[in-house]
Amino acid sequence: MTKKTYQLETLACPTCVTKIETVLKKTAGVDQSEVLFNSSRVKVSFDEATIDSEAIKRRIEDLGYKVVSVK
Repeated sequence: MTKKTYQLETLACPTCVTKIETVLKKTAGVDQSEVLFNSSRVKVSFDEATIDSEAIKRRIEDLGYKVVSVK
């Protein structure tokens, strides 16, 4: 499993957390996801054979949240 942390622009409300986590948990290849509201970070554990980091970034941005960095 590969682990990445996506730094987002500031999250506006706690519902953002649920929205992002729900979509990522339904994404093939994503094992775990955790959204940290206070720091506007998303920690994701995923299988690179199924999905890559760029595809996860696109999924988050498709929900309307800008990813400013990936570590």
